[in-house]
Amino acid sequence: MRDRGADELFHPGRVGQFLAEHGIGSGEVDAERIGDGQSNVTFRVTGGGRDLVLRRGPRPPLPKSTHDMVREATLLRALAPSGVPVPEILAVCEDERVLGVPFYVMPYTEGVIITDVEPEPWRDPSSRRRVSERLVDTLVGLHGVPIGSGPLSELGRPEGYLERQVRRFGALWEVNTGREVPLVAEIGSWLAARLPESQGASVVHGDYRLGNLMFAPAGLGAPRVALVLDWEMATLGDPLADLGYLMATSAEQGMPSSVMQLSPVTAQSGYLRRHELAERYATRTGLDLSGIDWYQVLALWKAAVFCEAIYSRWLAGERPGDTTFAPRLESGVLELLDQAHALILGE
Repeated sequence: MRDRGADELFHPGRVGQFLAEHGIGSGEVDAERIGDGQSNVTFRVTGGGRDLVLRRGPRPPLPKSTHDMVREATLLRALAPSGVPVPEILAVCEDERVLGVPFYVMPYTEGVIITDVEPEPWRDPSSRRRVSERLVDTLVGLHGVPIGSGPLSELGRPEGYLERQVRRFGALWEVNTGREVPLVAEIGSWLAARLPESQGASVVHGDYRLGNLMFAPAGLGAPRVALVLDWEMATLGDPLADLGYLMATSAEQGMPSSVMQLSPVTAQSGYLRRHELAERYATRTGLDLSGIDWYQVLALWKAAVFCEAIYSRWLAGERPGDTTFAPRLESGVLELLDQAHALILGE
């Protein structure tokens, strides 16, 4: 195998047998770990005429109600007819004897994911602006998908979504940290005391950012979104939670950086600034964004909580291959909290 670090997360013999049983090629398979995800794990699987992507959770034990690949696959199948560009699910494995956790398989798609560099044809202000516009417009399209009474309606209960988010993440901090950071409770109390009234309900992606979009290859012309990726945190709730997260984690010149700015390229000229992202979204949805700072504080606070969980797992030796992201979190978590606090103070 090309990625020797995949040995504990991917078993070629068992995966090859599973694929063959589902009529997806035959013969031996090889795997290469891909993507920048800090939670679930993604492999490109080749061999026997196949070119696939396998997505699975991290090594067990896993926190309850997290890394649910079966639920994620169900969501993607439900969204497929909506026009939102989602991956095609070819097969789902619920048998934990194969890889220790459930996983699903989709076709490999060639495309562009923008993080710290763009394709050469898009390195100009007008192309960068179109990338930002497609980023916002795709989110608007997702939030416009009717929930109805079908499979999407079973993803969650949108009523009380914001209150549950504040309560859940406040509790998660206590079980995932080994240090005292009073600002966590202070921000949590501020959020709980100022819960906004949601203006509607939609599918909420939960990790909506530029790095989770795949664009069609640059040689095909103007930027076009081919796929929206990484749906593990999706549920039903307040659509402004996605917009607040997108804004709070977008790199912008003159603004503090953070470990959650995973596409730092957006600090360059041409990309929409945070307020411009909000303006385009508001124009297309008609939603009132006067309270969007609350949603940005929520996003940064939640990010601090789940980054602390990653940091604690790394300290415990549970992320042995992570030499870049987790080591930054000792200070990175505190920086996220400081940015949330600055928003509260109006700075």
